[in-house]
Amino acid sequence: MEQLSYHIREQSWLAKIAARKLRTRQVAMVLGKTIHLHGVSEENFLQDERWVKHELCHIKQFQQYGYFGFITKYLWESWKHGYYNNYFEVQAREAELL
Repeated sequence: MEQLSYHIREQSWLAKIAARKLRTRQVAMVLGKTIHLHGVSEENFLQDERWVKHELCHIKQFQQYGYFGFITKYLWESWKHGYYNNYFEVQAREAELL
């Protein structure tokens, strides 16, 4: 697995909002190089290799498109195709299997 620089923020209020929107108890979401967690500890998150790969893919996407470029494209994809079929989510789910 490629080494990326990132930070983890537990009990993130941003991830809490995402959890409510997604109607789930546990969320990890990325903004830039920070993985925001809600409902899961850093320790438990890091033990889930697929979940970590998924979020690291989002960090790479931020690097590729830039902070505002990625957010703009991500929101457009979500609006156009929905969260699950969003190109960036599809790509991150594929990264889980690598």
